[in-house]
Amino acid sequence: MLTVTEFKWLTDPQTAYRILKPWWDVFSHYICMVMLLISLLGGTLQIAQNKMLCLPCKVIVNNICKAPWENNTSSTANKTPALNGIKNFLDRQQYAYIDAVCYEKQLHWFSKFFPYLVLWQTLLLLICSNFWFKYPSTSSRLEHFITILHKCFDSPWTTRALSEAVEISGEKHPYRKAKEASKPSFSATNFESKLLTSRVEPNVTDANEKTILDRKEGEQAKAIFEKVKKFKAHVEEKDIIYKLYMRQIILKVILFIFIISYIPYYIIEMNFDINCHIDIQMFTGYQQYQCVHSLATIFKLLASFYAILVVIHGSLSVYSLYWMLRRSLKKYSFETVREESSYRDIPDIRNDFAFILHLSDQYDPLYSKRFSVFLSEVSENKLKQINLNLEWTTDRLRHKLQKNSQDKTELYLFMLSGLPDAVFELKELEVLKLDLLTEAKFQTAMSQLTNLKELHLYHTPTTVDPQALNCLSENLQTLHIKFTDMEKAPRWIFSLKNLSELHLTGNLKMEKNHFASLSGLENLKNLKVLYLKNSLSHIPAVVTGSGLLLHKLSIDNEGTKLTVFNTLKNMINLTNLELLNCDLERIPHSIFSLYNLREIDLKGNRLKTIEEIISFQHLKWLSCLKLWHNAIAYIPVQIGTLANLEQLYLNNNRIESIPPQLFLCHKLRLLDVSNNHLTAIGDEISKLSHLQYLNVSNNNLETLPNGLFQCLNLRTLLVGKNSLTTLSPLVGGLENLLHLDLVGNQFESLPAELGRCNFKPGGFVVEESLFNSLPISVREHLLKNDVEQG
Repeated sequence: MLTVTEFKWLTDPQTAYRILKPWWDVFSHYICMVMLLISLLGGTLQIAQNKMLCLPCKVIVNNICKAPWENNTSSTANKTPALNGIKNFLDRQQYAYIDAVCYEKQLHWFSKFFPYLVLWQTLLLLICSNFWFKYPSTSSRLEHFITILHKCFDSPWTTRALSEAVEISGEKHPYRKAKEASKPSFSATNFESKLLTSRVEPNVTDANEKTILDRKEGEQAKAIFEKVKKFKAHVEEKDIIYKLYMRQIILKVILFIFIISYIPYYIIEMNFDINCHIDIQMFTGYQQYQCVHSLATIFKLLASFYAILVVIHGSLSVYSLYWMLRRSLKKYSFETVREESSYRDIPDIRNDFAFILHLSDQYDPLYSKRFSVFLSEVSENKLKQINLNLEWTTDRLRHKLQKNSQDKTELYLFMLSGLPDAVFELKELEVLKLDLLTEAKFQTAMSQLTNLKELHLYHTPTTVDPQALNCLSENLQTLHIKFTDMEKAPRWIFSLKNLSELHLTGNLKMEKNHFASLSGLENLKNLKVLYLKNSLSHIPAVVTGSGLLLHKLSIDNEGTKLTVFNTLKNMINLTNLELLNCDLERIPHSIFSLYNLREIDLKGNRLKTIEEIISFQHLKWLSCLKLWHNAIAYIPVQIGTLANLEQLYLNNNRIESIPPQLFLCHKLRLLDVSNNHLTAIGDEISKLSHLQYLNVSNNNLETLPNGLFQCLNLRTLLVGKNSLTTLSPLVGGLENLLHLDLVGNQFESLPAELGRCNFKPGGFVVEESLFNSLPISVREHLLKNDVEQG
């Protein structure tokens, strides 16, 4: 809502548009006002005074009225008797008639219509000068600009916000220089004195040393930047104001040429004495009359003065046209402001926006310099940071701290305009996650976060101070980077000398067989774990080169086919390899050269056969093999050669049977063959004496082998969604069983021996009807066991 001051300021045209009127427009406006007074004075005189006074002529020589004595050759002594003898016998109505007829027929049109000519010509000049203020397409933009400018400089909250944003360098600030040079008017003094007397030292982060800015004022400052940004985008599209102003000037020049071409000529036609011939002798006895135009002298003076004003006005129009043509006014550069201030990003302005600023410079150059602060993203970011710090205090951030699955203190910030300064006061922080922040600046104060070991940057551009980078380099161990285009990822990540784990998610563009986004990766000498999630045609050479000593490599190719694995054999230190969603049809042979591998994960490929599994016997340390989410139809008998295998994931395939050789892997602790087409499991499973986890859910099993219940170390048994009809009472012998899932089968009843099992709370999953079919004592035991362990 507008205040009273704002309303008066905007409703007074002379006040509102004063900054858009160069000195020649102001001078021309005053000249037009004087010209308008001339027309009003002339019109008033015509109405108030007699227009024409006429007397009949008794002596006419060559159609010219002469006095009687002018034809008398006698001496002047005889003139007096003659004069005494002249008498006219016209009545008052006849004189009025003669005066009116002589005024209309004999008086020159310029003498009659001079006040009206001056009036409409002056009005036309005024319209030409002010039409762009009233034309809808231009007036809306001008009013919008003036409103924004008024809010920028008249509101006290803006003054305080700018005081926080402006950095004062060792030199004198450009606003101060401009003030000393141009000495602005009193209307700008209040704003300027507040702005120039407040100094903000660079790199100062203590909020107590800054000017206090409340939340409402901060939001208003933010709104100003948004309005300026939208106004710039809208006005820069076209040059309507420029063209209309140019046409106005051209029209004024044409009017000047037209007016000055005829007025001086017709001024001489303004005569005081006029001979009038009216053929009404039969009524009055006279046909020639001598008349006087009582306003001729003053009209001639007014017309001469008017002609001088027109010349001055036209000269100003010509000068205005010269100003418009001598340089391009559709471009405006803030080069001087950029050189003298800390805002190096102030853009150059084009089209109507540039023209408006050129006009305001003619009024006072300080206006455009002050306005430039609101065009700077650096200034906007500083104001956003102030608002952010007001909203996100230390107490509020502490309330967002939580423990993650690794029991680490974690802070997650989502879609903020920046990184609050209060974050650097959370000394207990161990994991920092920044998701979709407009920008995050790691300041010198980050040296306080000595416990920060893990950092997540998801689509968050960052800038890092040198001291903050040193702190990150010393302390940071795990880094997660996610960008749509990895070229936007910060380059400082390759300076983290102590980084041990790096996750990169985004598009890695390849140029001439070289991944420019990964250049510098070889500098991370302590990097042990690398995750790449993107669409690669082959593994980057910088990853498989000798510069890195990786222990774990994980590539999620998001369904794109990955080829050329020969370079993998260079990664002799690799203990964990994950090739996920790489569209593999066969297991790459280069894997079998990695003798130190302990875990292999080939999830989400198109493996149909795994005949190459026999080659895994060369990997003596291999303990975990994940072949899940593929299209494997059968398991080769050679799998029994993997004597050290402890975990085997074959779930989500098309396997119909399990070969007995699988149970030769005596060290197996985990076996997952869920979501397949199994119909039976052999009794040889009893050989898996170390088995602790078995998942055979979502298959076609009708019975469970008795050998299964000899796996006394079994802790988790998942057999849901099969076709089981009975459950052997031997299940009661699994004293270590903590979790049993029976849901989705065809059981009619369950053995009472289940009561001997010590399930963990919620570890016994079965339909309620089957649970109720158990003896009451068993149910009470199971429920009591849940309550006691819970």
